[in-house]
Amino acid sequence: MPALKAEEPGQEETVQNGGDVVYEEHDDDDGVSPSDLSELLKAGTVEAHDKAENTQFVKDFLKGHIRKELFKLGAVALYFTYSALEEEMDGNRDQPQFAPLYFPEELHRREALAKDLEFFYGENWQAVVQLSEATRKYVDRIHEVGRSEPELLVAHAYTRYMGDLSGGQVLKKVAQRALKLPSTGEGVQFYTFDNISNAKEFKQLYRSRMNDLDLDQETKHRIVEEANRAFGFNMEIFNELERVGKTIKDEVLDGGLPEYDGKGDLSKCPYYAAKTAAGGGSACACHMAMAVLRHPTGQVIMSACIALLAGVAAWYLM
Repeated sequence: MPALKAEEPGQEETVQNGGDVVYEEHDDDDGVSPSDLSELLKAGTVEAHDKAENTQFVKDFLKGHIRKELFKLGAVALYFTYSALEEEMDGNRDQPQFAPLYFPEELHRREALAKDLEFFYGENWQAVVQLSEATRKYVDRIHEVGRSEPELLVAHAYTRYMGDLSGGQVLKKVAQRALKLPSTGEGVQFYTFDNISNAKEFKQLYRSRMNDLDLDQETKHRIVEEANRAFGFNMEIFNELERVGKTIKDEVLDGGLPEYDGKGDLSKCPYYAAKTAAGGGSACACHMAMAVLRHPTGQVIMSACIALLAGVAAWYLM
């Protein structure tokens, strides 16, 4: 699923990778330069980030309008993406221009996504899921970079993991509410970083490590270009999911009633009060009416009723 990058100023230092990370706090602007990679990435991906945020799929997701089938397909895309990314990161763990950003214990998502897919698809999930066309392009590019230009893995790791630690935490709560997922975390393990106690501090540490990489300006600019390319791949996946969504019938709750969309005072809805008293759910009569009107049969019936009422009114006024 989408992970929106919400960068925060500041940087941290640590003494080790893997296991327990030791943080050392600094002032937000301590040592940060416009030529630092973290600053170049933040400034250089603003437009791509905004475009990704404004894809219809992401906007709907943030509003809680997410269908379970699309959420599951999004998790599949993430599984293949992170499998490729972490395979290449493992293979380049000793590469000097990437090694300082290798945090498998803290960041790797493949196993968490495998748990989510087992939750949604069952134990036989690996025989069910398939690599989509948009995800294949993303995966192919990650493998290409890992094998020929491993320094560009920085761009893909930054784009994904920093977003997961930022906007991804918002999306976790949205998904749990909208899809009525268990509060114990099943289905959203992807968003749970058990080995990171403070996301803000870890992101500061990560940016500090990026800024300390021994890179010339040309390589830094290539990394920014690759980060924009990564955002492009993510947008292609979002748009692919949006197209798939148009082929899926609307998911409804409570025997055909749409889920409450969070607008208005639900307690003032007479239908809600009556249904609550009867031990039912939280749908409002106005929402039920809208569901009927969206259905073609309902539209025909409504048109016929309006025509009949118009005829009666005309006869009465003659």
